[in-house]
Amino acid sequence: MSMVNRTVGECFYQVRNGANIKQGLANGGFPITRIETTANDIFNRDRMGYAGITDIGKYESYVLEDGDLLMSHINSVQYLGRTVIYKKQPGEVIIHGMNLLGLKANRNIIVPEYARYCFYSPSFRDQLAKITKKSVNQASFTVSDLKKIVIKVPLLSEQIRTVEILDKTNKLLCHRRDEIQKLDDLIKARFIEMFDNKYPTVVLGDVIKTTSGGTPSKAHPEYYDGGTIPWLSSGEINAGVITSVKNYITEEGMRKSSAKMIPKDSVVVAMYGATAGVTGILKIETTTNQAVCSLLPTQQFIPEYLYYAVASKKDWMISQCQGGGQPNISQGIIKSMELIDAPLHEQGKFAEFVQKVDKTKAAVQKALDEAQILFDSLMQQYFG
Repeated sequence: MSMVNRTVGECFYQVRNGANIKQGLANGGFPITRIETTANDIFNRDRMGYAGITDIGKYESYVLEDGDLLMSHINSVQYLGRTVIYKKQPGEVIIHGMNLLGLKANRNIIVPEYARYCFYSPSFRDQLAKITKKSVNQASFTVSDLKKIVIKVPLLSEQIRTVEILDKTNKLLCHRRDEIQKLDDLIKARFIEMFDNKYPTVVLGDVIKTTSGGTPSKAHPEYYDGGTIPWLSSGEINAGVITSVKNYITEEGMRKSSAKMIPKDSVVVAMYGATAGVTGILKIETTTNQAVCSLLPTQQFIPEYLYYAVASKKDWMISQCQGGGQPNISQGIIKSMELIDAPLHEQGKFAEFVQKVDKTKAAVQKALDEAQILFDSLMQQYFG
């Protein structure tokens, strides 16, 4: 494939922030994009802001056009650079709002759909990391620095062919993810059917012991180098079964910190930041960081039942948090949670149902992993 190196500034004739409109002061009017509009790497029409704007005249230059790209440039590090493409629907008028960059492509140089894939490539992400400026609660990069990033741009005909191939693979990935989501929804529906409003409740802290972990000082590499003790961070709790971790610590690191070994079959809850309220179930022994609350095993609850009982309380946990910004869930909030105290034999029936569904999920997950490997290989081939 014939490639030419181009800067982002050469590929896009306009790269700018959105209109500075204070949203939420009034309902109705024309919708306005916000950071949440790009959640899950798709354009979410159900996550717009409003400010009662009914006269578009003042903001006409900020109305989105078909093929515009929206990129997150002020966000948590893991979401920085997230990019979606806008596909205009008939009669639709959406205002480009603050905290998302709008990029308009020079279409004689680059196809918007190709650019969107390019912005998720390893080479682009590496360059983005170099211009990222981090602060306490978020990270950002400037428009001027973004425009200097160099990307590889082939002929327009080759871009279109690349997009067609990647779209097919991405469609397969989305299909597999949808299958897993439907299986998860099936389990949640079964939980409600079996237990909702059918049994008394108990306060979690009265019947279950909880604990949090700790982080060995990063100033001491000997706490990590050559470590064999699993160490789970809150960001690794992905609403499911946890069978492995990314990081390990040494015995000395565990002794010199608040980290402690958490037994298998414990239920874990992420307490801080973007993953707050996300719940998982341990199928390994591991230590955790301080942002993880562990619910230790008890004879009163079957682990699979307890996991779904706690996971169903995510929205409630977040609603109990005080202040603005990202939610921070305390152990106190978790311990005050009311749990449905279902009979063990009913919990057992539910656990058996979960195990059957999990077998199907495992097969779908394997197919998803294979599709992801193919997609990653193609991304490396086209953009590496």
